[in-house]
Amino acid sequence: MRKATAAALVYLALGVGVVLTLAPLLWMVSASFMPTGEATAVPPRLLPSRFTLEHYRELFARLHVARHAAASGLVATATTVISLLLNSMAGYAFAKLRFAGRDGLFAALLAALVIPAQVGMLPLFLMLKEMGLVNTYVGVVIPGMASVFGIFLVRQYALSIPDSLLDAARIDGAGELRIYWSLVLPFCRPVLVTLAVFTFLGAWNDFLWPLIVLADGDLYTLPVALANLLGEHAQDTELMMAGSVLTTLPVLGLFVALQRHYIAGIMSGALKG
Repeated sequence: MRKATAAALVYLALGVGVVLTLAPLLWMVSASFMPTGEATAVPPRLLPSRFTLEHYRELFARLHVARHAAASGLVATATTVISLLLNSMAGYAFAKLRFAGRDGLFAALLAALVIPAQVGMLPLFLMLKEMGLVNTYVGVVIPGMASVFGIFLVRQYALSIPDSLLDAARIDGAGELRIYWSLVLPFCRPVLVTLAVFTFLGAWNDFLWPLIVLADGDLYTLPVALANLLGEHAQDTELMMAGSVLTTLPVLGLFVALQRHYIAGIMSGALKG
């Protein structure tokens, strides 16, 4: 009896948590289809009195959201691909290659985790300005090309690669680049998918750094463009909800598509780390 009661309470708590989590998201979708002014009515409406696509049409036709979404997709994809390559190389090197100062360098990298990212924004911006990369997508991508977290994540997973497997490949004449490409990357695929999801979500949703680097409104990524939209259409709640839906859908689709690999990477990383 006690076990049944405890299980019921757990399921009840989980159900309440799901409702509290999903309710704002579901209302956001509902409000995006409401006629102008209906989302702020008193008492508030949960469903639109009539479904309308006028806010989505305005976003694409007049506010050029498709262009900003394409910019976000370009930045997020480039950041993810480059990050996977560099982080996997560095993580494998710290895990399996022996070189002078390896442990000290890795300790210094871990120490850098306690430094807020905002501290490095000014010197990084000045460096990019000297290189002529301000107001370019390259300047937006550079900070996400490698991360201490990504290197640490790959290193912890790569530690589980058997040394005998790598030694056998070296005896057969394989170089380090071939070992990395043919053995290490396939072995680390679960954790790389996990890192790819983290990186893509972070780059897609990033607001502060693109706002600092990009001065041309035509180059704005989607979060920055929507922030400007809030300033211009502060009273148009339905339009803002439509913009939020367009921002959320791609990353939600990505997570659902890669959910199985993502969970596998998290679980295996926890067991092997």
